[in-house]
Amino acid sequence: MKMTPTALVGLVIIEPEVHGDHRGFFMESYHAAKLAKEGITIDFVQDNHSLSEEIGVLRGLHYQLNPHAQTKLVRVVAGSIFDVAVDIRTSSPTFGQWVGVTLSASNKRQLLVPQGFAHGFCTLEPKTEVLYKVDAYYSPQHDRGILWSDPAISIQWPTTSPILSAKDEKHPLLRDAEINF
Repeated sequence: MKMTPTALVGLVIIEPEVHGDHRGFFMESYHAAKLAKEGITIDFVQDNHSLSEEIGVLRGLHYQLNPHAQTKLVRVVAGSIFDVAVDIRTSSPTFGQWVGVTLSASNKRQLLVPQGFAHGFCTLEPKTEVLYKVDAYYSPQHDRGILWSDPAISIQWPTTSPILSAKDEKHPLLRDAEINF
């Protein structure tokens, strides 16, 4: 597995080793011991799977407050996404900054999003399926979000007219969000 740090400390792009031949491919999408050799030791407790039917579905920006904050390991098994993480650690020198990465079924990249980041993605293809592991169970009481179009963050999404859930349309701006990181 190749680990590539990003400009935001803790946010890592992971590229698994893919073995392909005329039959298709094989890869280890998760290997605790190999990640541990790179200093990444996370006990994942839940896997999530989403399907977005159309191009331009935007999910996010989501996070959970402490003590139920989540680290996410995100990958795409069908289609592609523009995956975004925003640093919401108030004491971080990169607070409010974001990184965006294209994850796809073809490039097989993964994004490790640590606790203290808001996460979201926009689909680039129809029928996109995203799988992600988390290290804390979903907790509705701790579930929070930030508005996808917050001008203070200024994410360069691949659409200006995303398909949003009612919940994601109403998230607060970063300056008004409840954050305990």
